Amino acid sequence: MGDNFSLRCYCFLDRMQAQYAAFIGTVTQGDLPTEGMASLYVEMAPGNEVFRVVDIAVKATEARPGAQIVEREFGMFEVHSMNQAAVIEAGEVVLDRLGLRAEDRIKPSIASVQMITRIDPYQAQLLNRFRRGSMLVPGETLLVLECAPAAYINFACNEAEKKASVKIVHVSSVGRFGRMWLAGSESEIVSARDAAVRALESLEGVAG
Repeated sequence: MGDNFSLRCYCFLDRMQAQYAAFIGTVTQGDLPTEGMASLYVEMAPGNEVFRVVDIAVKATEARPGAQIVEREFGMFEVHSMNQAAVIEAGEVVLDRLGLRAEDRIKPSIASVQMITRIDPYQAQLLNRFRRGSMLVPGETLLVLECAPAAYINFACNEAEKKASVKIVHVSSVGRFGRMWLAGSESEIVSARDAAVRALESLEGVAG
């Protein structure tokens, strides 16, 4: 690879949670994932490398591609399977071909975390216009978390759902920052926030 290549994100989801998998099904343009599947997200620069890397992954394993996105700065792809070993193998094959290790990824950083209690009806209506997940109901507590690189938000969201009874309102994982909106009771949102922050902080990598 050239000196300008960057492994921005490399994160493994061991088991897609029910809401998270359902949400991804509303936005993906590739193979549809379902609850219980393992998943791997990889983000890189330059973005066009994503086409070659996805081809490597799906030829070598039974993992199926759900996303293959190139935007202005970065490329991102996702593969998934009910077989965790196949997803892990897909990642290893990609890293080997690129001459990299998982630790060469950029360590995620949290750009902002906000909790908005007793969400106002007008605010709820505005946000519901942009959501692809559950409806935000007035009076609920809303968690807004933003991280970089963007694709790590998928890991944070899935881990939050494991630990708390919350609703996924929206997730955006393309661009410079990843963002998620989660809604629920204040106590459950606190649990979701803490789980998401712990998940992101647990990932090793290099400074971005």
